[in-house]
Amino acid sequence: MVCKIHNSVSIYGDTKIGDGSIVMENVILGYPSANLLKQDWEGLKFKGVTIGRNAIIRSGTVIYCNVEIGDNFVTGHNVVIREETVIGNNVLVGTNTVIEGNTRIGDYVSIQSNVFVPVNTLIEDFVFLGPNVVLTNDKYPLRKDYELKGPIIRKGATIGANSVILPSVEIGEGAFIAAGSVVTRDVPPWSLAIGSPAKIRGLPDDLKTINKLKK
Repeated sequence: MVCKIHNSVSIYGDTKIGDGSIVMENVILGYPSANLLKQDWEGLKFKGVTIGRNAIIRSGTVIYCNVEIGDNFVTGHNVVIREETVIGNNVLVGTNTVIEGNTRIGDYVSIQSNVFVPVNTLIEDFVFLGPNVVLTNDKYPLRKDYELKGPIIRKGATIGANSVILPSVEIGEGAFIAAGSVVTRDVPPWSLAIGSPAKIRGLPDDLKTINKLKK
């Protein structure tokens, strides 16, 4: 099985695309990082992006160098994925989503449109991030020195639309964040967080499952 790659696709570095993949128009793969752009990068050999089998990458997507992606990867339009990111199998990244560098994303993760994922974030398997979710990694922008650290989203967590998760916050396994919540502290496993700032409540029994997330 071969790949279908539109003739307007730009490919940089040692980029590898798995069998059965479809790459649509105006996609950029393996885009050089800032450090490479400061050098004579056109004459350098560098690691591009590695993408597994059966990917669908829609128009306007930009994936930087040093990115590794598993099988059955799907994007919407105008997605940006920065360098040093690792993404597992069966992951969806929705339109206009930005994933900054040095991020780890597990298997069967669904990231909807207009989501922002900052540097140094961990997202485990079976996580759902609703539309317009914002994850943050800087507690004191322009005010204090702070080691950038994004949230940790544990296995099976659901983050509702328009929620904001503050830096370093850990969302426990199976936790459910209600839409529009602002989460300022860790959420225990299998709990419900709701409001601004979010308050922790018990999770209804009918939401204590992640089985349906696997397609």
